[in-house]
Amino acid sequence: MAGLEHAEESDVLEGDEGEPEVGRHRDVGREMLETPLSELKRAPAVTVSPDATVTRAAELMRTKKVSAVLVKKGKNLVGIFTERDLVSRAMTAKAFGRSPVKKFMTPAPESLKLSAPVAYALNKMSVGRFRHVPLVKADGTLAGVVSIRDIIDFIVELCPEEILNLPPEPELAVHRTVDGD
Repeated sequence: MAGLEHAEESDVLEGDEGEPEVGRHRDVGREMLETPLSELKRAPAVTVSPDATVTRAAELMRTKKVSAVLVKKGKNLVGIFTERDLVSRAMTAKAFGRSPVKKFMTPAPESLKLSAPVAYALNKMSVGRFRHVPLVKADGTLAGVVSIRDIIDFIVELCPEEILNLPPEPELAVHRTVDGD
């Protein structure tokens, strides 16, 4: 495309604009280390008492469209009951539906304070293979939960042009060179 570099913008024909300029406008890593979990958009936590039945917890998960419920006693977090707990622990027991959720929950789950950076939640999720991390206030009382979906949404907010404007299939992506390499 020799000669295009000297052409006036109005002389460039449609299709000769070159590749779109795509680049990070923000440092994703730095944002993850500096943004506290309290700033993430999160759905309200769904909670049950330790004595709630597995059926009740599963019904709440279904109707609220969440994959985990926090188990609390008073204002304090005592456990988390997830889809994984339902499938791997509860469903293997007889009459599990009438059993209390405390029998199958993950007790005393790892949690983070609302002031912790997003990167710490991502670290716990990666290392511990979790999809949810409960959040607590400075005084230790339950404040909510952060899910892997919340973190994905946060990353998309950091670089929306690069993620939301992708073609439907990777094969349709813009190539780095004219030869398609």
